[in-house]
Amino acid sequence: MRIVGLTGGISSGKSTVSNLFKSHGVPVVDADLIARDVLKKGTGGWKKVVAAFGEDILQANGEVDRPKLGQIVFTDPTKRQLLNRLLAPYISSGIFWEIVKLWMRGFKVIVLDVPLLFEAKMDKWTKPIMVVWVDPETQLKRLMERDRTSEEDAQNRINAQMSLDLKRTKADIVIDNTGSREDLNENFRKVLFEVTKPLTWTEFGLSRQGALLVFVSVVVGVLICRKIQC
Repeated sequence: MRIVGLTGGISSGKSTVSNLFKSHGVPVVDADLIARDVLKKGTGGWKKVVAAFGEDILQANGEVDRPKLGQIVFTDPTKRQLLNRLLAPYISSGIFWEIVKLWMRGFKVIVLDVPLLFEAKMDKWTKPIMVVWVDPETQLKRLMERDRTSEEDAQNRINAQMSLDLKRTKADIVIDNTGSREDLNENFRKVLFEVTKPLTWTEFGLSRQGALLVFVSVVVGVLICRKIQC
């Protein structure tokens, strides 16, 4: 199995690229969706976060007020690190089981969409690593337009993440999304060809098909040895 790492920054267009993979039949494990599940009322993640941040972050129905919690952690690095530390085990576990399910279904290539791919040290489990990049000016402008927020608030949210310029130095593939949607589609076609090329022998050995081939080979070998001994 080839596990492709996908990351970027806020308003870089990572979600758009993720959806392009889905539309071309490549399954995506979305860490943001898993993070939402581990914060649902009554879960272990929910209990940890409420204990740490207090019931003021809850809505009337008991669910976490995500925008309110986001505002708290985006303006306080210490609290942001605390939240990441509390939820990391639950998110990692959720990602693992999603990958296992896709492996059982026989998929040879999957995309692991993780905003904090480098920060969470998950990049060591993915190859190749893709970063969706835009220049700082474009990123700020798009975020302000998308969320209808002030320049200061938008810049604070961008500063709360690892810079895209740093992320691109750690990437195997950089997807430049500074241009138009047509430009992005053209760039994506090249990337799709690269990540869906035939598996290496190591990757094939880690796929379900490879594991079955090894199992069958072992069984056949044992049967042949027994026959020879008889």
